Amino acid sequence: MRLSLRGEYALRALVALGETYDSGIVRIQAISEQRNIPKRFLEQILNDLKSGGFVESRRGVAGGYRLARPPEEITLAALLRHVERALVPLPAATKTHRRGARVDEVQAAVGSVMLEVRTAMVAVLEHVTVADLCERVRKLRGEQADGADYVI
Repeated sequence: MRLSLRGEYALRALVALGETYDSGIVRIQAISEQRNIPKRFLEQILNDLKSGGFVESRRGVAGGYRLARPPEEITLAALLRHVERALVPLPAATKTHRRGARVDEVQAAVGSVMLEVRTAMVAVLEHVTVADLCERVRKLRGEQADGADYVI
């Protein structure tokens, strides 16, 4: 599976909003700078995510964005279906024929394996949430989940 730049930026933005979910509104400029996303592209992505019910916005000087639902309720599958329009494209090897060419047994076997791979990918994406991504980011940064820092 190949994620588009739009999909990657949408994930980055949702992680930024997920990490600050309890803090309220986050300015678009802060997300842009923190996640290294071009501001104009981020504006388009956030508008799309707003229409999909993933984020809410507030206008004005104190305006910005926040998640519309808790990060535990937003799956990667739902997000990618909205942003990418297709969750995991069906591999070419699963097609029954190509321009009239007969599919042999090897092609059929490979196709069935690729279909299993696609099914497994979808299952993972259905279970991973924005909260899970935020936790992984915290672990990669070396932060404790509760924010505590222990030094001896």
